Amino acid sequence: MKAAGGRPARSGLRERFVASDPGLLRLTGALRTVGAIAMTVAVLALAGASTTLLVAGAISAMVATFSIRERQRPAQAVTLALGLPVAFASVSLAALLSERRFVGDACFVVLIFCAVYGRRFGDRGTALGLIGFQVYFLSLFVGADPGGLPGLWAAIAVAFACSALMRFALVPVTPTGLMGRLRDAFRARLAQLVTAQLALLDAGPDTADKALEDVRDGTARLHETALMIQSRLEDGTPDEATARLVQRRIAEAEIAVERLGLLLLSARSAERADTLTLHLPGAPAPEVGRLPGPDEAAALLRRDLLGLRTLVLRTEVPGTAVAHLRNRLLAYRDEENLPPASRAVQDVFRAIGETARAVMGLRIALDGPQDESDDTPATARSREELDAEDAAIDAREDEDRETGLRRPTTRAAVQVAVGSSLAIVGGELLSAHRWYWAVLTCWIVFINTASTGEILVKGYRRLLGTVFGVVAGILLAAVVGRNTWAAFALVLLLIFAMFYTAPLSYTLMSFFVTAMLGLLYTLLHTYSWEVLVLRLEETALGVACGVVAAAVVLPIRTDRRTNELLGTVLERLAEVTEAAAAQLSGGSVTDLLEKARDLDQALGDLRSATKPLTHPVTPLRARRTNARYVVALLETCAYHARALAATAELLPAHPSIAADPRLSGAAGRTVRNIRAIAARVAEEDTAGTIESGPSIASLLEGSTADGTPRFGRITDRVLRHLQRLDEAVVGLARPLGVPLEQPER
Repeated sequence: MKAAGGRPARSGLRERFVASDPGLLRLTGALRTVGAIAMTVAVLALAGASTTLLVAGAISAMVATFSIRERQRPAQAVTLALGLPVAFASVSLAALLSERRFVGDACFVVLIFCAVYGRRFGDRGTALGLIGFQVYFLSLFVGADPGGLPGLWAAIAVAFACSALMRFALVPVTPTGLMGRLRDAFRARLAQLVTAQLALLDAGPDTADKALEDVRDGTARLHETALMIQSRLEDGTPDEATARLVQRRIAEAEIAVERLGLLLLSARSAERADTLTLHLPGAPAPEVGRLPGPDEAAALLRRDLLGLRTLVLRTEVPGTAVAHLRNRLLAYRDEENLPPASRAVQDVFRAIGETARAVMGLRIALDGPQDESDDTPATARSREELDAEDAAIDAREDEDRETGLRRPTTRAAVQVAVGSSLAIVGGELLSAHRWYWAVLTCWIVFINTASTGEILVKGYRRLLGTVFGVVAGILLAAVVGRNTWAAFALVLLLIFAMFYTAPLSYTLMSFFVTAMLGLLYTLLHTYSWEVLVLRLEETALGVACGVVAAAVVLPIRTDRRTNELLGTVLERLAEVTEAAAAQLSGGSVTDLLEKARDLDQALGDLRSATKPLTHPVTPLRARRTNARYVVALLETCAYHARALAATAELLPAHPSIAADPRLSGAAGRTVRNIRAIAARVAEEDTAGTIESGPSIASLLEGSTADGTPRFGRITDRVLRHLQRLDEAVVGLARPLGVPLEQPER
């Protein structure tokens, strides 16, 4: 009994762990970095290297490991090979100029400019620039001089060799293996979202808000994993047809389970829930009550949501209960198999059936053909639909159009060079020997930022993490004392924590970095609490220099940045809506899901850019609320646009979907409104207005003489998505200041 009870617990723990780290990217990155450092230190220690060379080798191994971001192993090998001579040149330059302060400072600024400018050449240029900068910084940290160059060259060579061994032999990450782990993460997060929806089903008035927030979080995490999978499809699948198939199945599963949550919320509410409720953080849950209809329906619904979760996680084995469970859930796609209940509850059962179909399609796309011996007629029909869709699949690169100082990489290089110059001057006034900490901070706050607001928020987080890290460094240094190997062990632990938490919290990463530095100073016998306090002062100075440079030199205001990205999102939204409506009306459009993916990426960029506006410390509360509301409305629009694109992609092969020429006209007003808002945001047409008119949903009213709906179920769903999209677009007009044109009577 103990073993039987422990197995589900271990399985559940593994599912939560896989879901928390999609693809295990954080874990493998941290293990690879720590392993490379440990191996480097071990090799150098066996060779009798000094503590200074041990520290230099450890930092070089860390840099050589985390700098490389290319996905294909041959490209990684080339970049690592090119990085070694770059590291040699950088450490040699720093050592030779160690006694010539002004010349050395000038060369350091030039190196910083080149390192940032190299980002325009892609992942390889970014990696080589990062290696050059970090190794120069390493030389300053250990006090390199010309006499010590042979030892430093040897330590760096050993570090690069150990990094290569960890990357390509001991902790390899192949595109196929990564896709497999991302697949497991998607399933785990899909199951977590179904669990959250089950909690929403059982939530009372007091717990409804918490349950709805869990559904929101689960939906956002699932979408995050879907985007990660889509970004790796070309590398992790054998051919383009398979990549398109997986992309379609991922989109279908995401849309199906999100729609299930919306219908479940509507069934629990007194009135139909708005899609915005699922996307606006902090929005209160609508008033909930018991499910309408007989109590048996609620019990069946609870049972089937649990069954759907099991279907997501378990492998289908012929003749098992899981196969029979799949058959039962797929049967809900047929009207005659729906249990007696109100229409709203029957919609939820139908959505469970559609989600089960999406799960089966995803399993076939990812794992290959499945055993069909236990198929019921309903399951066989679903399989035939999937096969027909698969057979219909046919067996862009963004250009940097800006030039000169308007090119983002050039602008960032100039800003960092100016900020670093200020940091050098100010840092040397604080300390003639530790001034480089201010330069490092100025460099770091510019990484992955594009506006003054983003730099300010990142600088604040780094400063906050440094403050707490100084306290931790003092305590750890007191505990370790002069024990070299205990200090190295703690350094490895802190480096692991630093890389594992970096994608989650920049503040935490800064905390672990600063605590680690206290131990490194202990190893170099230069530790004192004054040094750590100086580290805090230099960090504050570096943040200030970075913010000043960003605000004064070729500034990109947060408003301008968000408006540019907002315009891009609106253009992508108009393209997806127009293309999906055209195909659903009988036209022919290519790369619909690719357009939807571009929309998701543009929305993700906008969401990141608005973080300075929505940060808790911002004093502009009304602006923060407005930004959150706009992003939530755009997420609602993107959901409906994805659903339209996914349905339109099925049109050529799906037996139950037929083109309807009226759909293009129904979407015309929505597309025009989106483009009118985009023109207003870009200040191209400040006199533009939003059209309003008859509700698109009015096309659904009425039925034929025998009482059946006017259109098929799929067409009804398309029109509903168009209606919700139209409402959300009109909703964007008020916060963005676009006047609404009332229809003439």
